[in-house]
Amino acid sequence: MQETRLDTARIRAARRLIDPVFLDTPLYRCDALEPELGCAVSIKLETANPVRSFKGRGTEMVASLLAEQGSRAVVCASAGNLGQALAWSGRGRGLDVTVVASRFAPAAKLDRIRTLGARLELVDGDFDLARERAADIARHDGIRLVEDSLDLDTCEGAATIGLELVDAVPPYDAVLIALGGGALATGVGHVLKSLAPGVEVICVQPLGAPAMTLSWRQRSVVTTDSTDTIADGVAGRFPIPAVLDDLLLVADDAVLVREESIVAGMRMLLDHAGLVVEPSAALGIAAILEDRDRFADRHVITIVCGGNVDMAAYHRWTR
Repeated sequence: MQETRLDTARIRAARRLIDPVFLDTPLYRCDALEPELGCAVSIKLETANPVRSFKGRGTEMVASLLAEQGSRAVVCASAGNLGQALAWSGRGRGLDVTVVASRFAPAAKLDRIRTLGARLELVDGDFDLARERAADIARHDGIRLVEDSLDLDTCEGAATIGLELVDAVPPYDAVLIALGGGALATGVGHVLKSLAPGVEVICVQPLGAPAMTLSWRQRSVVTTDSTDTIADGVAGRFPIPAVLDDLLLVADDAVLVREESIVAGMRMLLDHAGLVVEPSAALGIAAILEDRDRFADRHVITIVCGGNVDMAAYHRWTR
């Protein structure tokens, strides 16, 4: 494999910096899903931790390194999950955390950021406008900016999931990964292509937020004017060139799925696995639903990446 920005030795070392509460999350085969999907499905459950998403793996690395350096302040933009995770990790290390988010982000995510003690600033726009504002704050205040996916700590923290998948039994032949900014996909993809190159790495994104997938297909950055999806956690418009370069080296495919398939995936995870998940976490199931022939009689793993969802909206979607 050609070299990405990530380093497998650093990823192994990352496990020593990350609070064990985020590590070795459950991985299990969900037989109840198989009759409807036509394939064996195992779930990697990244919601079984204090921030209910995989993001804590990366923010633990960021906060640990900042504390070692004597830094006291950090800022990030977030669609909700990164902000919660950074607030949790920073609180335990005495960091002053500022999170910039869209005021249209799910209220449950915003409330949790406040509860965890971070200063929350809201912008009248989407996630990419929040990114611009966070960068302005970092420049003005001279503090560390954590930019998800561009920041290697976020990618290599997420990549520790890949180490856990490599050790998984029984054998599997594909992993379905939600694709947004790219930290999860490039991190897990790097480890799999380095240590289990026979496993197919398939990234999944909503049709209503296709920028990174279109960029992967064209092998150059493609931006979009807007997004239209319930999967707010992956709804970016401006892919980061360095992250795309990494993705091109580790992803075997990138697919787009419809909103109705995402909702159906959420409902299936509730009905057959007892899991309440946010839309981004159902993208893998949505991909199987839209292309059953591709996955027929295979064993796939889907990473359930987040469970922070506005319950009123969730009940509307899954009713």
